[in-house]
Amino acid sequence: MNRVVLMGRLTRDPEVRYSNNSEQPLAIARFSLAVDRRFNRNNSDGQTADFINCVSFGKTAEFAEKYLHKGTKVCLDGRIQTGSYTNKEGQKVYTTEVVAENVEFAESKNAGGNGGDYAGASQSSVGAEEGFMNLPPGIDDEIPFSKPK
Repeated sequence: MNRVVLMGRLTRDPEVRYSNNSEQPLAIARFSLAVDRRFNRNNSDGQTADFINCVSFGKTAEFAEKYLHKGTKVCLDGRIQTGSYTNKEGQKVYTTEVVAENVEFAESKNAGGNGGDYAGASQSSVGAEEGFMNLPPGIDDEIPFSKPK
């Protein structure tokens, strides 16, 4: 089983590109997460976080492009993917990255100043239908407007 769950802050704004497929271009977002280390025993280099390269595709990448920015705290799940390529100098370079299949905000906008725009939102709920965010059951009566049922 290849499953990864991470929580951390984006170290930079996502870099989003679209595939050259003229029929249905596919969004591809690349970003890096700073993930705090849980324990710091015998850490001689003084590093307290790991910087993990991530990539997402399709709707998840579009969510990243629209809502994520440097400093946003997110929780994601996905899988580890390895690969390799030959660089311009002819050397083989090995890569490891996390393919993010689901991304959610890990704190509200007010909690950390740089948090997400919608607490608890994910790429499956923000903008799900006609630009509306899905709301938890029973909250419709607490807001002055709501999406027609």
